[in-house]
Amino acid sequence: MSSLTVREMSVADCDRVSEIRVRGWQHAYRGLVPQSYLDGLDVAADAERRRARFVQGDGTVGNLVAERDGRVLGWAAYGPYRDGETHTGDAELYAIYVDPAHIGGGIGQALLAASVERCAARARMLLWVLKGNTPARRFYERAGFRADGAEEPFEADGVAVPEVRYARSLRG
Repeated sequence: MSSLTVREMSVADCDRVSEIRVRGWQHAYRGLVPQSYLDGLDVAADAERRRARFVQGDGTVGNLVAERDGRVLGWAAYGPYRDGETHTGDAELYAIYVDPAHIGGGIGQALLAASVERCAARARMLLWVLKGNTPARRFYERAGFRADGAEEPFEADGVAVPEVRYARSLRG
């Protein structure tokens, strides 16, 4: 098996990243988010939105992909922490998704490590994770993140789905 490469995402990756994101949601959030919401996720529509955001981006959001043998297997996005509409001095991991067929192969770890490295000038990295997503919570805890007590709901098809915030110091 050839080695994994983490690189900056390009606009040409948008279709594959959207496929990974949608399939990732449908895999990881089954039973946590209403099935009607998961069934309504559309790869093509997600790719169109992603392409538009990517092209119009101002450089504050970093997008990484992990690939092996030229095939993108995972995606991560990071940038300034968003407190409402205000950016703080902290970093935020906005998303990390791995093709469900490749979970457990170190792809998520590589993307997380690369995201943390690119945000090392900031004091902390924060992220939000679904409260009931035990595998993801364990993944972040193994990487040194800890729940900091903040919670807020994410709404999906009229159902409040609780998220918890995790934080990790990037210094020392």
